[in-house]
Amino acid sequence: MNYNIDLKELSIRESEKVEWKENGNDKELVKSIVKTISAFANDLSNMGGGYVVCGAKETKDEFGFQKVIYTGLSSDKLKEIEGKVLAHCRDNVSPSLSPITQEIDNPGDQTTKILIFIVIASHKAHTYRDGETSNYYVRIGKETREARNGILAQLLTSKQEIAPFDKRPNPNVGEVDIDTLLFRDCMNEMKLTQPSKPLEDYFSDKEQIAEFVPPLLMKKSLDDELCLRNFTLFMFGKKNSISLNFSDAYTSLSIYNGMDRSEPTAEKHLLTGSIIEQARKAIELLNTQAYTAFDKTSDKPNQVKYPRRALQEALINAIVHRDYEIPEPTRITVFSDRIEIKSPGSLHWGIDKDKFLAGKASPKWRNQSFAYLFNKLQLAQSEGQGIPTIIRTMKEEGCPDPIFEIGLDSLTCILPAHPRHRIIREVQEIQDKIILGKLDEAKNQVLQLLETDLYNFRTLDLYCEILGKQRNPQELFDFLNKKSIDCDLVNSNTLITIVEILNYERSNVAYQRLADDILSKALSGKIEESQIEKAVVNLKKLGEAENVIKFIDDAISKHPNLSSNSKLLEKRATSKMDLAKKCIGTGRDNKSSAKIKARAWDMCRQYLNEAEENLNDALNYAEDPNEKFFIEENDIKFLEKMKEIAKKTDPDKRFADKQHTPARK
Repeated sequence: MNYNIDLKELSIRESEKVEWKENGNDKELVKSIVKTISAFANDLSNMGGGYVVCGAKETKDEFGFQKVIYTGLSSDKLKEIEGKVLAHCRDNVSPSLSPITQEIDNPGDQTTKILIFIVIASHKAHTYRDGETSNYYVRIGKETREARNGILAQLLTSKQEIAPFDKRPNPNVGEVDIDTLLFRDCMNEMKLTQPSKPLEDYFSDKEQIAEFVPPLLMKKSLDDELCLRNFTLFMFGKKNSISLNFSDAYTSLSIYNGMDRSEPTAEKHLLTGSIIEQARKAIELLNTQAYTAFDKTSDKPNQVKYPRRALQEALINAIVHRDYEIPEPTRITVFSDRIEIKSPGSLHWGIDKDKFLAGKASPKWRNQSFAYLFNKLQLAQSEGQGIPTIIRTMKEEGCPDPIFEIGLDSLTCILPAHPRHRIIREVQEIQDKIILGKLDEAKNQVLQLLETDLYNFRTLDLYCEILGKQRNPQELFDFLNKKSIDCDLVNSNTLITIVEILNYERSNVAYQRLADDILSKALSGKIEESQIEKAVVNLKKLGEAENVIKFIDDAISKHPNLSSNSKLLEKRATSKMDLAKKCIGTGRDNKSSAKIKARAWDMCRQYLNEAEENLNDALNYAEDPNEKFFIEENDIKFLEKMKEIAKKTDPDKRFADKQHTPARK
């Protein structure tokens, strides 16, 4: 059979399954190749076999990543190595081996070829004889090693046991139990179809669909009748055929709104059919949990709750590597702050627990055929990369580390949500409590959040809102001082809110001094339009009319669209009226000189004229009827009274009035 081998795909596979061999001393090169072939055939880790690629060498690029250089073999050299290796496999390996060979064009040099030995896992344990001694060889990580002590015992024990579950025959199902449409679609998707071969040819005990996957069918033990292997049933079987033979081979996915199962309602999905269909449906459902939370104050404004890649890898691991002989479904439980994916069957016996938890364990498979075909379907990363990918993608997204709970009969992967999403959920709970008037409960919850993140603007805003409703500036003042809040780390909008609360007690000098300092920092930062309006109100409360006018003028200069903001125009007008009021006080003060009095009344009239212009603009831009009524009935009428006062003190006006006054008789 001519396998469609892609060198590029092999180059990114884990080296546990691929050995790269460059030219070397013929005798030593042949020995090295044959030892590796016997190790792949022994298949201690249930990888299904492996490849030995001759005419290529593995090296590293400038960044330290794996890189393959294709040196190639001449026609004569290729035939020489192929002949010697096959002869050595026949004469020096017991039981003898006959690996499949395939020639591929050298992508870097069309004058040479690449020789590949394809080794299929054997159900026997093979020894390699070097001189007078014979030894067993196995693949440990990226190396071919002699099997000794415990490893040798594991190898011999595994070869005396029945075949792995996925490759085992199932006498209860036959060809009629294959979903031919599903099989056809998967073969096309995996690019394993051959134009010259009908798909029905694979429904036999002779033809393989891929190099490390055994034939779909095999003979029953007592007669020549064919039956499906377990991997055929689970991957390509009809839904009813799977459920009748393995009633617990399904995936249960539950979604709870809270942090535990005490919620009165939950969303539940039972996913049945082939494990391919289960995986795809579960991925679709889990992807709805990978939504994005936006935070414009963060240097990373868009933040997913869970990385999709981590979700998919955790799910595929649970489905592919579970123990299907344990009568339990694969369970996925979504909580508000985490996702738990529980797979029946504990950790594979050949995997080191500590290395597994660190994402550094060499790959070993309970169901190698599942893993291989899921990789071909691009539902999983290269073999053995699932756990490292979960750990890496969670870290890259800023999520807490995944948790792996290894039990006697199950393995659970827990993916915690990104902290931003946890805060969003708690913020919603706090908001609900504020709405229901449970202010003390809401405040306690806010303070707990502030203990872990003192400068989160959402929780600071909520804290201020609660204290505002309780009219408790004392607690806010104490909190700011106790925590030594650095105002430079708080966004300007939140600072404005803090100032507003402190202004509840304007008679307290300490409060006002702190409010004044915080407000000056707030005004130097970026503030939203609604907060600009708030800032103006607080500036007026502090009695700084000149600062109000300057702040509004600067804001309009930076943001011309604010020139039509009726609230700002009204506040600028009333601030100018406040200044005019001070001028009236000076003009009426007998201690002021005549020159100062005259100047005060001139400034008063100027401020009032400008205020009148601002109020007319505010009235013109105001859309709220209540706002218009307030401007007309309060501001404009008060302005008219002030203008009357100023008119009486206008010397030119008094002179004009005198000219028209009738002379006394």
